[in-house]
Amino acid sequence: MAVKLYKTGFEHAKKLVSEGQAVVDDRDAWSEHQPTAQEENEFIRVHGMAEYGKWHLGMDDEKPKETKGHYKFPYGDFKKVHRCAVLTAESRAGQYKYLDIETAAAHLHGMIEELARMHS
Repeated sequence: MAVKLYKTGFEHAKKLVSEGQAVVDDRDAWSEHQPTAQEENEFIRVHGMAEYGKWHLGMDDEKPKETKGHYKFPYGDFKKVHRCAVLTAESRAGQYKYLDIETAAAHLHGMIEELARMHS
């Protein structure tokens, strides 16, 4: 599997966090906050696969671009970046030794923590 950092998604996430579009939620909240398959499909229907891809930190270049399977490591709910999703991505990327994705997620994690400090 050739999974690597999806720079477009990473840049989109950094932009959202810098604009304050981040949710400082609990580490284990992603299973509750994660979009359902139906919500993903509706987002793709309305916005297209390229926009869907922007909400992911990784991509698998062995899977077709026009499939959900091409995109890996989601970080938000199509509205905001979620700390729980970033932490999940950081942990999973580390497990699978995707160092570029792990580093990108760690960077986002730091940005979100800084945002939380500024607003506390």
